[in-house]
Amino acid sequence: MKIWESDAERPVMQENLQYHIQCRQGDINKFVLLPGDPERVDTIAAAWDEAKFIASNREFRTFSGKYSGVPITACSTGIGGPSAAIALEELASLGADTFIRIGTCGALDPKINCGDLIICSGAMRQDGTSEDYIDLSYPAVANYEIVAALIEACRKHKKIFHVGISCTTASFHCGQARKGFNNFTQSKFENKIQDLQHAGVLNFEMEAATILTLAGLYNLRAGAVFAVVADRNKNKFMYSGIEDSIIIANEAVKILSGK
Repeated sequence: MKIWESDAERPVMQENLQYHIQCRQGDINKFVLLPGDPERVDTIAAAWDEAKFIASNREFRTFSGKYSGVPITACSTGIGGPSAAIALEELASLGADTFIRIGTCGALDPKINCGDLIICSGAMRQDGTSEDYIDLSYPAVANYEIVAALIEACRKHKKIFHVGISCTTASFHCGQARKGFNNFTQSKFENKIQDLQHAGVLNFEMEAATILTLAGLYNLRAGAVFAVVADRNKNKFMYSGIEDSIIIANEAVKILSGK
């Protein structure tokens, strides 16, 4: 491994190569799609008119290209707030200013089915990361232009969608009221889903609150669209709707660009 040196405050490699995502100036476009799964980046880029592989390091896999003539980038964030924050920090350093998370989620609202899409208008900050940036009284709110673009894209492509508040958690298991290993549980898990339903919260997921909070703090635009893969009311898991979420996010970028 080649030895290199940098300031510890914000490590940057040679030629402004970002330490984690391994991208440099000119690699990243203004509009960025943020899936969690690195493999989903290839699927997203396959729908573009032009696509170029940029980098793959740790959980961060990046392509840039054009969709309907609009310069666009996709970079995976991995799972959870810490890696999502790293991705947004480094992408913003390279000029990105509009972010759309493309994720999967578990639905809490009984009217929502597996395969539906959820457009996030805001998120409960149980992510464990955004609190390191600012206290929990600061809201995690989706940019209204992105929300409107995602709604327009869903209507254009005739996809079933719902708009509302998500609960971003730091844990897929106990944080989302599932039992841990060996049926580990705590009393606070027992009524969590019902309490969130009473509050009108639509779903569980793991990155939106981090992305929305940081975007708000940095005067950037961010939003999120989720494919529902888990129905927590019927205790059903069905991995579907991913392709629809990609179609909608790509279309939303086109709408936001004005083309």
